[in-house]
Amino acid sequence: MSSFLPSLHQRASALGRRIVFPESSDERTLRAVIRLAETGAVRPVLIGRAAAVRAALHRSGTQAGPIEVVDPEAETAEARERVIEHLLRRRQSRGMTRADAEREANSPLMLAALLVGTGRVDGGVAGAVHTTGDVLRAALFGIGAAPGLETVSSSFYMVVRPFRGTAGPEVLTFTDAGVLPSPDAQQLADIAVAAAAERRRIVGDEPRIAFLSYSTLGSADGPDVRKMRNALRLFREREPAVQADGELQADAALIASVAQRKAPASPVAGTANVLVFPDLDAANIAYKLVQRLAGAEALGPVLQGLSRPFNDLSRGATLDDIVNVACITALQA
Repeated sequence: MSSFLPSLHQRASALGRRIVFPESSDERTLRAVIRLAETGAVRPVLIGRAAAVRAALHRSGTQAGPIEVVDPEAETAEARERVIEHLLRRRQSRGMTRADAEREANSPLMLAALLVGTGRVDGGVAGAVHTTGDVLRAALFGIGAAPGLETVSSSFYMVVRPFRGTAGPEVLTFTDAGVLPSPDAQQLADIAVAAAAERRRIVGDEPRIAFLSYSTLGSADGPDVRKMRNALRLFREREPAVQADGELQADAALIASVAQRKAPASPVAGTANVLVFPDLDAANIAYKLVQRLAGAEALGPVLQGLSRPFNDLSRGATLDDIVNVACITALQA
């Protein structure tokens, strides 16, 4: 649909990141890993019983050469102790015992997050089999939030047709469309900070952030409108160099002719590329409508705000979805 996806794969390939996949029994994941290894987009690492995983790879006829497999039951005592100690340091204050940590480290999903958290691999991708709640729990236990952030959230990267005079399709960030149901102003500021940082890594351009509402710069008032104004104020205190404005209606944020009437002095109205939604209802409904009615390509959800990348897939993910998210994870690392 655009040059964005080929660029995504090329930039990921240049980095040589090691990305872990804990769902080695899933056929889509296995085929995605083979494609990633064959194209060199990432250096995949699978978690599972080594004999079973290698047999499945052999049956596939992969020409990628050896793909690294981490077998939880064959890890050295030193390697196992490293992840257990890491998990205890992170969770002991919340009541986790050593026996709990040892049990958790046997889970391929948790082990994947621990390998990311300890720096043994650069990032992880899961969710083709596990729920978003399971993936988030592993990420929070094994990795945790990035310094300066208290909120882990997500973005969808929407590849949309040219709609404001650009030469080709555009990429818009919709955030948060997958994690926090009712974020407050501080959480919305966190979401915007994380979305801006990840957009630079993933898309490679400068973020222009619109805090969305049913009101544009005082045209209406109410608790939700004031929440978005407060979120903008908190964001500006933390990121004064990033262009941002709000509250803005979606048409004022995106369309120059509307922006000229509703917000002529705004630094981002009509040119916004990061849309911060007031809650999960609005963001999730919006991304699905744009995807289904406008034919946009939706990449994500991409988790943001973690100290190291660990991304969640939809359980309906296709092989292409897994490949694309793996490349995004490599860029986040």
